[in-house]
Amino acid sequence: MTPLLIVSAIVALHVCRVQGQSQCTTPTGRNGKCLTIYECPTLVALIQNPDRTNEDLKFLRESQCGFSEQNLPKVCCETVVEEVDRTCFTPDANIGTCMSLKSCPAMKTFLDPPYSSENLAFVQNSRCEGPDNYSVCCGPQINIVTKPSRICMPSAAPPDPRTECCGLDSASGNRIFGGNETAIDQYPWLTIVEYRGVKDNKIKLLCGGALISSKYVLTAGHCVAGQVLRVGTPVNVRLGEYDTGNDGIDCVEVEGGGQDCNEPLVIIPIEKVIPHKDYDPDSPLKRHDIALLRLKDEAPYTDFIRPICLPASDIMQTSSPHMLFVAGWGAISDMKSYSNVKLHVELPYISTEDCQPSYEVRKVQLWNGQMCAGGVEGKDSCKGDSGGPLMFDTGRIYQVVGIVSFGPSPCGRENVPGVYTKVYEYLPWIRSQMKP
Repeated sequence: MTPLLIVSAIVALHVCRVQGQSQCTTPTGRNGKCLTIYECPTLVALIQNPDRTNEDLKFLRESQCGFSEQNLPKVCCETVVEEVDRTCFTPDANIGTCMSLKSCPAMKTFLDPPYSSENLAFVQNSRCEGPDNYSVCCGPQINIVTKPSRICMPSAAPPDPRTECCGLDSASGNRIFGGNETAIDQYPWLTIVEYRGVKDNKIKLLCGGALISSKYVLTAGHCVAGQVLRVGTPVNVRLGEYDTGNDGIDCVEVEGGGQDCNEPLVIIPIEKVIPHKDYDPDSPLKRHDIALLRLKDEAPYTDFIRPICLPASDIMQTSSPHMLFVAGWGAISDMKSYSNVKLHVELPYISTEDCQPSYEVRKVQLWNGQMCAGGVEGKDSCKGDSGGPLMFDTGRIYQVVGIVSFGPSPCGRENVPGVYTKVYEYLPWIRSQMKP
């Protein structure tokens, strides 16, 4: 007897209990959905099993819940509930749970009038991807008026910017394509992603990133998905680097004589690659070009290795013009695709309205998850800088406001800004993905 005849015979012997219902209860008392037999893999496997028993046939009879419009038997198929890890980090670096805003006791007082800008900003920066349209990372009761103590230790949580345990470097003096060499201890959150070559098994340096906690590096989606994987697989993150052409400790001459040297670089294996679920490497729009790298071991906190702060506000909503910074080891000219030493360049922020015309010819419609900077001849982020941070200097600390995504070819074309993933729009995703 064929599987369909078996099902039909079973159904004929059983009276429908929940005809037309989509929700149902399985014979074992679990929640399920009333589906056609062919939409339920577990029961299809049971039917096709030549060694099925009388108990199996009884289970099939009791699973029956009606017929489809095409007169196909329907069964109550157990709903597989995926366990979702709702743990997250609050803006003040505490462990919380991503839940509906109205269900969070710690946030209720923040929403009572009279409203303060600090309270509203904290709620806004607590957003996460949760069960409700407006979900927040709900942690213990807090007092954001009191400045937290500055005890900077390695932690999986992105540091609270008020502690100045992020976004602070020790560089002095000079404050890419067309860029200048950085100080040896400048931008200590800059990282290089190491790839294992597909064809030759050798280590390749193809993308950059930004350390945002001791366990997580922020980079671009196209650095972990798509064409880059034909060249190599991301395996390690390199921290504390200055000169990639030198295997030992790097030293530079300083004003007044003498040398300033860094510490030995640190290489940490990548434990988990987390691209944004909606990133499509084949789409010309390049939306959701963001990813996180979870490190196997904690990065140390030193003068040469420390995290950058996540943005506390949307700089695109302010009226004053901003100068932003890009740093990395990318192309320094049309003839050389990389730089051995760490470079940086200052770029003007460009509004989306002014940036859009440069990409009409490529049929790329920019959206709120992207932002633009540059358009100055000879100054730009470029190939090899991909995944690196676009940074804003608040006058006190640096924040990562963008991620190098794509731009003009060749780099540094006048009036053609580069496009960056706008980090502020992805704070809910970032907070939902980072775990203790």
